[in-house]
Amino acid sequence: MDAELPLMAASPASFPWLSLIVLLPVVGAMLMPLLPGDDGKTSPWPRNLALTVLLLDLLLMLGVFSTRFNPGLSDLQLVERVSWLPVIGLEWSLAADGLSAPLVVLSGLVTLLSVAASWSITSKSRLYFALLLVQASAQGLVFLSQDFLLFFLAWELELVPVYLLIAIWGGQNRQYAATKFILYTALASLLILISGLALALAGDTFTLNLSEMASRSPGGSFELLCYLGFLVGFGVKLPMFPLHTWLPDAHGEANAPVSMLLAGVLLKMGGYALLRFNVQMLPDAHVTLAPALIIIGIVNIVYGALNAFAQDNVKRRIACSSVSHMGFVLLGIGAVDALGVSGAMLQMVSHGLIAAAMFFVTGVFYERTKTLSIPNMGGLAKALPITFAFFLASSLASLALPGMSGFISEITVFLGITSQEAFTSLFRSITVLLAAIGLVLTPIYLLSMCRRVFFGPRIPALAVVEDMRPRELLIGLSLLVPTLVIGIWPRVAIDLYEASTDALATRLGEQSLMALIQHLPFG
Repeated sequence: MDAELPLMAASPASFPWLSLIVLLPVVGAMLMPLLPGDDGKTSPWPRNLALTVLLLDLLLMLGVFSTRFNPGLSDLQLVERVSWLPVIGLEWSLAADGLSAPLVVLSGLVTLLSVAASWSITSKSRLYFALLLVQASAQGLVFLSQDFLLFFLAWELELVPVYLLIAIWGGQNRQYAATKFILYTALASLLILISGLALALAGDTFTLNLSEMASRSPGGSFELLCYLGFLVGFGVKLPMFPLHTWLPDAHGEANAPVSMLLAGVLLKMGGYALLRFNVQMLPDAHVTLAPALIIIGIVNIVYGALNAFAQDNVKRRIACSSVSHMGFVLLGIGAVDALGVSGAMLQMVSHGLIAAAMFFVTGVFYERTKTLSIPNMGGLAKALPITFAFFLASSLASLALPGMSGFISEITVFLGITSQEAFTSLFRSITVLLAAIGLVLTPIYLLSMCRRVFFGPRIPALAVVEDMRPRELLIGLSLLVPTLVIGIWPRVAIDLYEASTDALATRLGEQSLMALIQHLPFG
């Protein structure tokens, strides 16, 4: 069984490629105070530096993962392990596998495009773009860390830029939204820290290395408690009902580029951490609690969709839609099946692209109309035909139109649930039926929003606004084209992580079989 674990590779990487990926944006942030440009003055230097650094970082990611990463292996690759603070056992330990590599690239792409979407930022521009660069490094470090304490430091570090980006450049109620965000996530982090340190101390020797922690599988009520601690801690970031209430407020007050980061990257950290910690480290507890995870996923899907109907703010409606769509991630993870886990990974990648596209286009027409209130907009299709086309395309992707990535990811999750024989046929049928209700509701609230915003009663003051510029077209295409490519040729994404998700599912299958044998009379 241990052979299926993605243990550290025998030989370290010859060059610290992953460290370069993680640290390059931080170096750019350190250079930001040296640039010219004062508050209120339009200076292209901070934005251009951030764009250059993040473009180089994205190209580095693509080069490293296309030439030095073997997606056919489930083991950790490109391993870097250097003792940092041996007194507390902290190591600079980085590695990549199929669970982390796609999300690192997604993070790099969305962060680059969020900087490109921040063209109109003039107030405190050096601080703004420095925070985005620090955020890029923290995100990469979350996905690549193989030391628990390093992971936790990165997890905490990424909270600071997001808090400041909302609190300084957000809307009218930005202080309330930023405070709510930091309170939810900071309290959740306490549970993560307690659960992680408990696992580190559980064996004969203290270790913070994630692979060594995963090889322990303590079992019993102790494992269940650690699992629940991680589930609540990571569930806040996912977000998981009823821990989701910070998200509509954060999206409602954040500017569009920050919303792109929130939806495109930060929510995926929660799903990734569930796979890395709850599933990989605590398989016994996961097999036991998988049905509960599926039930929570169903609640996310249906509640998020129903809540979206009540929103008259475009960004808040999309935020509630994200709550609904991330429910499919919970369904896939709870399926205890290779197809389900694969669908969860694909849903994270797909939703990251689609949600970032929707928030970006929302920011485009907010710059023109200065409102996000659906009743205060109408007839924009004639004034903004290209913007309407992009918003409609991203909405169709979000409602899982066949031929787009959302359809492939969600149908894969459904197949994972229905093919899992560990669940009764009644449980599977009810799960699919309730999840299908969410699928039916999604096109209703998204297309009704499109109708009201773009085809409602025409507002004369909005009749002469300018349509999307070439820069904005490029950003929109950079997000929507991958959703089409994945929708038509899903193997381009699945091949990156399939070996890792198959290894996870194999181990979960072994745990399910062992649990069954133990409950037999002769077990």
